[in-house]
Amino acid sequence: MTHTPAGAGLDPVHPAPVPASRRAEGLSAAEVAERVARGEVNDVPVRSSRSVGEIVRANVFTRFNAIIGVLWLIMLFVAPFQDSLFGYVIIANTGIGIIQEWRAKKTLDSLAVIGEVKPTVRRDGVAAEVRASQIVLGDLIEIGPGDKVAVDGTCAEADGLEIDESLLTGEADPVVKHAGDAVMSGSFVVAGSGAFTATKVGREAYAAQLAEDASRFTLVHSELRSGISTILKYVTWMMIPTAIGLVISQLVVKQHGFKDSIARTVGGIVPMVPEGLVLLTSVAFAIGVIRLGRKQCLVQELPAIEGLARIDTVCLDKTGTLTEGGMDVTELRPLNGADETYLRKVLGALGESDPRPNASLQAIIAAYPDSEEWRCTQALPFSSARKYSGAGFSEGNGESSTWLLGAPDVLLPAGDKALADTERLNEAGLRVLLLARTTKDLDDPEAAGAARPAALVVLEQRLRPDAADTLRYFAEQDVRAKVISGDNAVSVGAVAGKLGLTGEVVDARELPAEPAEMAEHLEKGTVFGRVTPQQKRDMVGALQSRGHTVAMTGDGVNDVLALKDADIGVSMGSGSEATRAVAQIVLLNNSFSTLPSVVGEGRRVIGNITRVATLFLVKTVYSVLLAVLVVCWQVEYPFLPRHLTLLSTLTIGIPAFFLALAPNTERAQPHFVRRVMRYSIPGGVVAGTATFVMYLIARHHYTGTGSLEAETSAATLTLFLVSMWVLAIIARPYTWWRICLVASMGGAFLLVLVVPRLQHFFALKLVGATMPWVAVLISVVAAAVLEFLWRWVDRRVPA
Repeated sequence: MTHTPAGAGLDPVHPAPVPASRRAEGLSAAEVAERVARGEVNDVPVRSSRSVGEIVRANVFTRFNAIIGVLWLIMLFVAPFQDSLFGYVIIANTGIGIIQEWRAKKTLDSLAVIGEVKPTVRRDGVAAEVRASQIVLGDLIEIGPGDKVAVDGTCAEADGLEIDESLLTGEADPVVKHAGDAVMSGSFVVAGSGAFTATKVGREAYAAQLAEDASRFTLVHSELRSGISTILKYVTWMMIPTAIGLVISQLVVKQHGFKDSIARTVGGIVPMVPEGLVLLTSVAFAIGVIRLGRKQCLVQELPAIEGLARIDTVCLDKTGTLTEGGMDVTELRPLNGADETYLRKVLGALGESDPRPNASLQAIIAAYPDSEEWRCTQALPFSSARKYSGAGFSEGNGESSTWLLGAPDVLLPAGDKALADTERLNEAGLRVLLLARTTKDLDDPEAAGAARPAALVVLEQRLRPDAADTLRYFAEQDVRAKVISGDNAVSVGAVAGKLGLTGEVVDARELPAEPAEMAEHLEKGTVFGRVTPQQKRDMVGALQSRGHTVAMTGDGVNDVLALKDADIGVSMGSGSEATRAVAQIVLLNNSFSTLPSVVGEGRRVIGNITRVATLFLVKTVYSVLLAVLVVCWQVEYPFLPRHLTLLSTLTIGIPAFFLALAPNTERAQPHFVRRVMRYSIPGGVVAGTATFVMYLIARHHYTGTGSLEAETSAATLTLFLVSMWVLAIIARPYTWWRICLVASMGGAFLLVLVVPRLQHFFALKLVGATMPWVAVLISVVAAAVLEFLWRWVDRRVPA
């Protein structure tokens, strides 16, 4: 038996799997119980969300709640109840935020348990699956292709074991492991199988931090939320000096008493705070998580909802994404006069030689039973980089033979007549493997070159029934699909064609290595075959270098590197544990058709929050402007808190809630802050200027007792009408429910103006006919200016 030294550039050859009678038995039940009693258990709680206490603290103890809370307490002492209504709105909003995030927490916690992978542990000589939290120090843990190493340990058994430690070290090349070598938690198996003894469990193992980080419920680190944070930071800096000037101005003027001056001062400060914008964003994201959770979609990082909505290119791995995991052998074609009965025995023995067969080998195992007299003497595990596997056998009659099973275009020389048959089968969408007998040892680098073709094994892949509809959805949404597979390019192209995906088919072995040149080929091609794991990663990087936002789907270990580097990684729930660890989104129901729902949720959240953010920030801009103008003119602030509470509720609060949850299929656009502020600033300036002009005209018109209330009412009418026009613009394009929403808000304000009890409650009473009509006229002019400015902004100011 021969071994290839690690790093020698050759693939390792290992003996056949150790018989069960000679394997280590692992810990006994008594030893496990003893370790559990000592606390030597891998019991690290993996929280998929914040605790209830953290949720409450995060929603209650905010900078803006503190500001508004202090102002609310002041108003409770110096003004009537209706002037402190804004405080109760904050309580309601905070309560909604807590409830929604708590519901999202429950959804994520339950989904995290559903998606939890159970390692195989050998105890008393019996292998059984246990939860990761039940592993104890000294446990013997079995691993195979795709398994993630759950805890740190030492390799006890190795059968062609290759482990990828790229998630820990950044080194992409798999590391060959032999008995006695260290195994790092967080790494994953790419080839072969084996077992290791746990040496570090619980918080001592790196996997504890890795798993917790991978599944944590996050509300940060997205362009949307960071953009809102940036806006709020600038608002705070503007608000502080403006509020100080307003306080001094109103206390100096104080023509209507100290308490009234304080009330109007607070009325000027409160609307500067767009506190509802943060809440609405959290609520919209949380509802998105809940909706996706009901569809068995685990969002491991909340910004992934936003990220997938921004994609313009989706890279699809064929196996497990476009096709189902299962395959069927449809034909065995002997070559060079080989005996079919004998070949069936070879295939049966090859299937039995691999303790962790892939989908192709599982189909062969199902079609060809093992011959008991054959004994495996050495095995070469399948590698996606090598494209073939192999095994040596003692056939029971004194003969020995060595066989290879893999890709025909890799094992056969160019021009071989069997390649023509292979190509025709590939064009029909069938997968073809070559069975070849080699005269060289498996560890010989010339083993493939010395192989003599014996048969073509034809397999048929099962197409996912939902794949065609999903690809059609992406095409309609102007998202380009790229099929990237390690299989034969022609075969992959045929599968893509069956699903309605047309375009240039490229053999990745012909792609240039230079990123810029590769990117050019990727722009033109649609289907890429014979792609190595490293190439998948390079292709994602090349697409990103062209400014594309890339999503990568996959379920195999060969997809991990690309999933990790893509803007959004999407893994199937039935995929390897390694892919689930690095993916931001896991489709637990293994349904590719869930992806449109994720894209739709992201587009709904981003598009709608961008819309309603304009409403909130228009209010902030006009509030700051009004405060500055009041300070400069040394007049009373025109509004009491009750007036702005009414205006905010009817023109922002209620409409924003419905608009934020409405359907929206527009592709998410970048530069959130710039897109919002280019509308909010002109909108706020126009609204604030129109309102203050009306206020000054009313001050000149009204005299005597009750003049301030009449002036306030005229100014309130102006601000409401201009704000309603802002809402009418934001609500476009109109649908029946949007028209009803805008109309009902106007009707509610009209009700306040005509019902005496509501007039008294909100201190709103229009006096005479002249000023109300002047207010309407000024509002019409302001609306026309708004239309002109926003259209000019669309043409002249880039987003």
